[in-house]
Amino acid sequence: MTPPLPRRVLGGALLLIALPLTPVAAAAGALAAACVTSSVPLFAFAGLALAAVVGWLLGRAAFALLGQGWRSAALFAGGLVVTVAVLAAGTVFRPMPGTAASPVPPGVRFWNLSTGSRIAYVHVPAAGTARPTPVIFLHGGPGTPGEGIPAGGRELAADGFDVYSYDQLGAGRSTRLADITGYTVARQVADLDAIRRTLGVDRIIIIGQSWGGSLAAQYLAAHSRQVAKAVFTSPGALWGQEYPGSAAGEPWNRLAPAQQVRLDQLNSAPRILAASLLLDINPGAAHAMVGDREVDQWMHEVALTGKDSTACQGAPPTEAHHNPQGFYSNQLTRKDFEHTPDPRPQLRTAHVPALIMRGECDFIKPAVADEYRQTLPDAELVTVKGAGHAIARGRPDLYTALLRAFVLGKPLPSTAF
Repeated sequence: MTPPLPRRVLGGALLLIALPLTPVAAAAGALAAACVTSSVPLFAFAGLALAAVVGWLLGRAAFALLGQGWRSAALFAGGLVVTVAVLAAGTVFRPMPGTAASPVPPGVRFWNLSTGSRIAYVHVPAAGTARPTPVIFLHGGPGTPGEGIPAGGRELAADGFDVYSYDQLGAGRSTRLADITGYTVARQVADLDAIRRTLGVDRIIIIGQSWGGSLAAQYLAAHSRQVAKAVFTSPGALWGQEYPGSAAGEPWNRLAPAQQVRLDQLNSAPRILAASLLLDINPGAAHAMVGDREVDQWMHEVALTGKDSTACQGAPPTEAHHNPQGFYSNQLTRKDFEHTPDPRPQLRTAHVPALIMRGECDFIKPAVADEYRQTLPDAELVTVKGAGHAIARGRPDLYTALLRAFVLGKPLPSTAF
């Protein structure tokens, strides 16, 4: 006997509702399980189990209204679960391309620090009689190392300084942590001080670019007696709580339309969306599901997309390098930076000569660099004309001249002002 029309309509509506609700239930079940476990099979199974329950309950109710038995409901629920599993396997659980293992370039060495970090670095020895205070460059990001010695480094070595540049924890060729919650500002500061002790020196000169400037400030606040001089080049926020997220400046507002399309494609990758959700719930689950090689390669593609967007308009394109990015170092260190104590009270008493350089086209707000000048008692701020965020790319000769003059204690070139 055919059920009445209202029952058939309601039964059909329940079946239609089950189609989108079942995958939503699968995602909710997986995320809920990820709160308590980092096992990918376990939270994947939890998602499918909840999808089966939802599919069965809705299917059973729908087919009862349609005058059919539990077998139809079971087949319907089973088909939904299989469909969800196939879709998930082809999207969220399908690995993305990863960074390929490559030989370590000549000149790259490693420190095995007392902190447990294995840190890749390059070194240019001082020419002639070495000065007692080495120069250490700090890259930006977090998690975006350069390749080789930065601009100005070889000239400083020719002036008698031992010059070092290293890949921070979780970036480049340095250690990737099994427990990614270990990517903290305190760990980065501890690594830098361990490097100083490994070099066997009492004091160092630090040169920080972008996030490297933020790190240099954190180190200076904790170890001012160990810093002879500090250079902050296009520095990031002085205090993370004051400028959370991209509040200090947004680098992605200058993309060309084709670049914006590419960035949107990268940001909408299912694996990245899943990793981002899991990072807020359980970082260990995110790392277990999407490994370092995948997300580091994804971050490299993002960097390539926007590599020329932070310069002054009309600047020539920059050459890309292949030193790996560090996604989890970037995400976790940035998050931790927003919860660090205010370093400004310590910095106001740190009588260390400091030079702050800001390119006139820098996407980071002028107020950020100005706060460094106002906070550090012995600081000078220079605005470099014709340069963007990477001053060394926009005005390499002037950048090098400024570095050398400051480090050597000579008057700064007036052409920068």
